Amino acid sequence: MPELPDVVVYIEALEKRILGETLERVNVSAPFLLRTAVPPISSAEGRKVVQLRRLGKRILFGLEDQLWLVLHLMIAGRLHWHKRADIRAGSGSDQVAARATPTRGPKNRLATFDFTSGTLSLTEAGTKRRASLHVVSDAVALQRMDPGGLEVFEIDADRFAKALQSENHTLKRSLTDPRLLSGIGNAYSDEILWKAQLSPIALTQKLTSEEMERLFNSTRATLTKWVDLLRREAAGAFPEKVTAFRPEMAVHGKYQQPCPRCGARIQRIRYASNETNYCPNCQTTGKLLADRSLSRLLRKDWPRTVDELEGLMPKQ
Repeated sequence: MPELPDVVVYIEALEKRILGETLERVNVSAPFLLRTAVPPISSAEGRKVVQLRRLGKRILFGLEDQLWLVLHLMIAGRLHWHKRADIRAGSGSDQVAARATPTRGPKNRLATFDFTSGTLSLTEAGTKRRASLHVVSDAVALQRMDPGGLEVFEIDADRFAKALQSENHTLKRSLTDPRLLSGIGNAYSDEILWKAQLSPIALTQKLTSEEMERLFNSTRATLTKWVDLLRREAAGAFPEKVTAFRPEMAVHGKYQQPCPRCGARIQRIRYASNETNYCPNCQTTGKLLADRSLSRLLRKDWPRTVDELEGLMPKQ
């Protein structure tokens, strides 16, 4: 799933291409994608893009007259940019050809957005359709979509600790809870915990002040590192290699590979649709976290599905 670093780089690429441009036409080819009926998606046509923002893992397209398109890519949704191109043949980035809106495209294409500067297309791999698009007409309705997570670069260590220790959950759960912190998911939480040398199942209220400060610093450093790396990788082009599994990662997706810090084999915890990777030597004092022995803890602490996690909203 695209997380904070990926979404930041997506937005930066979009700002260069569509900020100040007019959205001429929207074609939604997968009915499940559009989750709102009022206002209609057609009301976005003919309006200029006046701002782009991130809300957690969502991309917000701010149009004239306070109309917003709210896009959540979920696990497999990806964006592609086509510079005034006929994109019926594929999803290549920045291709130059005669302008034409596709009447038919790949099966995994969910929507296209035609701007005066080019076409943005949305695809989703696999068979589970989770990506979503909402059309929102005012700031109040937009605010209702905010799970309430804090932006880690806008808070200090004390607020970070207070948020995570407001309830007693595992670090993995708390880092990825959109009601607590904004934009962190499965992949980068693994990397954060590895850098902090903390167990994914350590309980937030059991951390020492030194461990909490280490976690705070690791969170900011890891996210900064990956934003910088993804910017360099894109090098001004539209980001096409958006994936949760990267060779530069220390533990995420590296099961049974050597830890880059100590050389021990990376281990994993699997529960329902979740998987956590960790180094037993660096993070759990040599202890292997067996899936079966953790089942009771995880059943109470971890959502079973991505949809359940992403659907969390602030408690009333």
